[in-house]
Amino acid sequence: MKFGDVLRELLEEHDLSQKQLADALNISASAIGNYVRNNREPDFETLKRIAQYFSVSTDFLLNFQPVSNPDFRDQKLLQIFHSLTEDQKELYIEQGKLFIRSNSRKK
Repeated sequence: MKFGDVLRELLEEHDLSQKQLADALNISASAIGNYVRNNREPDFETLKRIAQYFSVSTDFLLNFQPVSNPDFRDQKLLQIFHSLTEDQKELYIEQGKLFIRSNSRKK
């Protein structure tokens, strides 16, 4: 998954328009549009600001999974996830997205 695809999903999960994100980050809406369409990628500073805005890591935005030791909660979530049926996995993901949307509305 490319950066623009990840960004598009975050916008949808947080129920945000490209313009709203652009305004929040004080960059042009056309820049966000180019990112979402995978025409351009942000510079490092903009990437960090986007990560901070969505409370995710830059690794997440870049779809990069470094070799590391995840903490216990990460392992527990993966254990639970892998024990589910395919239908349950989809529901689990959708419920997580609902939590994210709910949190963003409280801000």
